[in-house]
This record gives sequence, C-alpha cells and structure tokens, in this order.
Amino acid sequence: MTPSNPRLVRILIVVVGLGLYVYGSDARGLLSADEPRYASIARTMAESGDWTTPRLDGEPWLEKPALLYWMGAAADRLGVQEDLATRLPVGLLAVAFLLLFHARLRSLFGDDAAALSTAVLGTSAGFAAYSNAGVFDLPLTASVGAALLCLLDWAEDESRDRLLPAFGALLGLSVLAKGLVGPAVAALAVLSIVRNRGVFPVAKALFAPRVLGPFLLVAGPWYLLCYLANGQAFIDEFLWKHHVERLYSSSLEHVQPWWFYLPVFIAALLPWTPLLAALRIREISADSRLRFFAYWALGTLLFFSVSTNKLPGYILPALPPVAALIGTALARRGARAAWFALSAATLAATPLAGAILPQALADGITRAWPPESLPWLGLAAALAALAAVTLAASSGRPKTAAGILALSTAAALFWLRLATFPALDRAAGSRSLWYEISHQSDQICIDHLRRHVRYGLAFYSRNSLPTCEEDPRPKVLSGDPPELDDTSFSIDP
Repeated sequence: MTPSNPRLVRILIVVVGLGLYVYGSDARGLLSADEPRYASIARTMAESGDWTTPRLDGEPWLEKPALLYWMGAAADRLGVQEDLATRLPVGLLAVAFLLLFHARLRSLFGDDAAALSTAVLGTSAGFAAYSNAGVFDLPLTASVGAALLCLLDWAEDESRDRLLPAFGALLGLSVLAKGLVGPAVAALAVLSIVRNRGVFPVAKALFAPRVLGPFLLVAGPWYLLCYLANGQAFIDEFLWKHHVERLYSSSLEHVQPWWFYLPVFIAALLPWTPLLAALRIREISADSRLRFFAYWALGTLLFFSVSTNKLPGYILPALPPVAALIGTALARRGARAAWFALSAATLAATPLAGAILPQALADGITRAWPPESLPWLGLAAALAALAAVTLAASSGRPKTAAGILALSTAAALFWLRLATFPALDRAAGSRSLWYEISHQSDQICIDHLRRHVRYGLAFYSRNSLPTCEEDPRPKVLSGDPPELDDTSFSIDP
C-alpha cells in the first residue's frame, strides 16, 4: 500500500531524492560537452561578478539564459566543489519539485494518487538521469511544471484563481531557465482550458496585470540587462538563432527524424512505461484536470517533435503530467497484473545498463554491446523484484505492487550510481585524465581531441592547455582515447 501519512511521504521524497540525485555525485566529474561548458560559465560568473552576460573563455556565450549559471555561481560562492557547483543545485531543485508535485496532487486527488504519481516521476529513468546533470533540462521542467501545477484549480473551476499570480512568476522563472520554451509548453497545455471556455476569457485571465506583472518582474530584468550589455548580438544569437532557427535549420547539428521522441519517451518513463496501458481516454476526457495533464504531455511531445533539432533531454517536461496520469489511474482502479509484471521485468535493464553505460557514453552503444560479462547478481535481484510485484498485483493489491516497484527501482538506480559513477568518470569524463597529466601540464598542448574532452580539460585546467597550433609544446595530447605522443606515457580510457 502507499503510505497514508503525508509527513512520512514527504520524508521518503527527501530521503530517496537525496539518495538518487545528490549522494555520491562527487564520484564522477563533468560529462559530455555541456556540463563542463556550463560549469565554466558559472565559475566565471562567480569570479568576475558579472551576473548578466554568460561568458565562455572570456567571450559572451548567449545560447541559454542565466538561471543555471546563477545556481552554479551561487554554489561556487558557497564553496561547493567546483565540478559539483552546477550539478548539486539541480539535484536539490529536483527534490524540491517532487515535494511541490506531491503537495499539489494531494490537494486535488488525495493521498494515494499523490504518492503514486510522485513515485512514478521520481523513479522514472529520465527524471532521475537529468536530476544528476548540470544542464538546463531539469530547471526548465521544474519551473514550467511548477507553473502549470498552479493552474490545476483554475482548470477545474475558473473562480479558483488565487494561484494565477504564482503561475505568472513561475512561468517567468521558466523563461530564465530555457528561454521561450516554457511559455510554449504552457500555451499548449492551456489549450485544454481554451477548449471549454474559449480563447478570449482565458487570455483575459492569463494576461491580466496580476499574472503578467509577476511574469515580467521575474523574467524581464535579466533580458533587459543582457540586451543592454550585448546589443544586437543578444537578438541575433539568443533570440533568433537559438529560438527561431532551432525550429527549422540544420546548422545546430542536432537534426533528428520526427519520430525521434517516441523511443526516447518510452525509455525516459521506464520502468513505468507499460503502465500507460492503465490510462483510459474516456476517463481523462471527463475530468478537466486529467485533460489538462494530457494536453500538457502531448503538447510537449508535439512541440519538440516538429522542431528540426532534437536532443533527448528536451522531452523531460512531458514526464510530470504523464506520471500524474499514471498515478491517479493506479489510485482509482489499479492496473492488470500483466502490465505490472512487464514494468518490473524492465528492471533487468538496470544491471545491463551498468555493464555498458561507461563505454557507451565514451564510444557509442554499438561499441559497448554486448558487455564483456553479464551482471548475474543484479539480474537475480531484478527477478526477485519481478516476482514480488507480480504476486502483489495478481493478488488484487495494485498499490502494494506499485510501492514495491517504486522501491525496487529506487534501489536499482541507487546501485547504478554507486557502480557506474567511478567508471563513467574514467571512461566518459576528463577529470581523471586531468589528474594524470596535471603534473606536466606546462609541457602539453592539445590537438584533435573529441569535443567533450576539450571542454572538460578546459574546465579542470582553467584553460592552461593551449592548442598545439597556438603554442607548440614538447608533448601532444590527441586521439580517441587521448594519448600523449611521448611513448613512455599514455593514458588508458
């Protein structure tokens, strides 16, 4: 059964959230090209005192707005370890959002629906993964998600509008998180209300001074100051290239087919994806609040699918509404035992992911598969979870089955952190590499390195490794995996 004590549920959210999103984060350094780039910008912001213009290597970097950089710069000022400065605030923000998510759903749907929905969201693969990353996707999801949660009362009854100013302020925060994406997602969700009330009544309410004022008060100052500091470059780079051109141009090199987000969404919702079968279209259509969640989720999927440029994290804002739909369905009437069993069976992917993830991130999944050895102990644990979930579901206890599945998933994800973070650091990051070569950094220049290695080394070395074209040095670091040209010294991946 789901816990009926709201205080106990909140404690579980904090404990499990900190365990999954925060604990052990220092076991790996910065990964991909994005984390070190954003961490560098945040560190520069903290050290320079310029909290207006994001800068990378001393030059304005106007791809994204400032919220993540502010979070990282504030953490840096508080003495947080430098490569955790952007990642740690994201993990804490994820926990805070889950608490808000639970509170809002509890006020509208009751204890069981709120607890189940929060369990689905908090242990979904996509939410857990991006709550561990110092990138923009979770801050966007949390801010626009919090804004839309404020509309649920109003979606049901237009006289219940006391949270509309909070909606405006939080939507402004989403604009600081990732530009105009937040208002676009919100507008598509609000179409569910427009369907019943018409365009003009909804627009009149949402563009009223009590809503528009908080929105502009939160979002406006940074946009104005950044424009004044950078002029036309802010318009051309930030607004045009990264808002308009992103929708149709291939110049950003993230082109994917229209169906890209279908498999991404299926993977991001694991292990709960099979429980989508528990949803009933008629039930959703009959409830204005559930219909609002459906428009929110489908609108997000549609908006990002029509864009030419696509990255997996873009789809993250669709997870909270889908989690709410699944949680409320499970609380009301449960689901077939077969769907629970299929969900639990997907936990077998966790030990397999642990076996291939480090190499997959470094070299691609085709090189990482098949794994050198199968994680038999992890597979046995997944089988035990499958048996327990199936037994509970087939005995007519769907809430118990969901609770076991949530706890088993949390345990599996926690194990995955402990087991893979050190290996990820060695295989797909640059921190270990920097530690190995830092004692002779004054003799090294870099040449033909992969992008994530270049950005990572730039962060950890504080740009002390020049390119060989800029400053030829006795030792050249190049290749994939990186190696020094001195045959007496090489770095293993």
